[in-house]
Amino acid sequence: MTSKNTICLWFDGTAVDAARFYAETFPDSAVGTILRAPGDYPDGKQGDVLTVEFTVAGIPCIGLNGGPQFKHSEAFSFQIATDDQAETDRLWNAIVSNGGQESACGWCKDRWGLSWQITPRALIAAISDPDPAAAKRAFDAMMTMGKIDIATIEAARRA
Repeated sequence: MTSKNTICLWFDGTAVDAARFYAETFPDSAVGTILRAPGDYPDGKQGDVLTVEFTVAGIPCIGLNGGPQFKHSEAFSFQIATDDQAETDRLWNAIVSNGGQESACGWCKDRWGLSWQITPRALIAAISDPDPAAAKRAFDAMMTMGKIDIATIEAARRA
């Protein structure tokens, strides 16, 4: 591991599966070193996968197979900026159709419980519009959505 700061994500024996899914789904993502436990530990045996290094959209992460004690929550999420509706749809659908679940305002959760914000750059531009009324219309439109619909955001911004 070469990064000074790495995000460590706790899994219940499924870190490699998650890392492989992220590497297949997100650009600039890969699975790296898989470390097997050199001895028994509370939720595993010698030889079990203990950690897996991976990157998600260029962010270094490590998946720790620590056991069932801790679950992911919405307090932590990956925010992925998308360039268009096709990319937004592809990433959202990949997460949700792989055992994940939809949420609100561009948020969804993968099957391992990690939260994702699939955020079109057009949304950020719209809700930070220098015209406060346009920004509010775009924001109000976003508040009604699960997956972000860029055309609807842009229409609300221009209304």
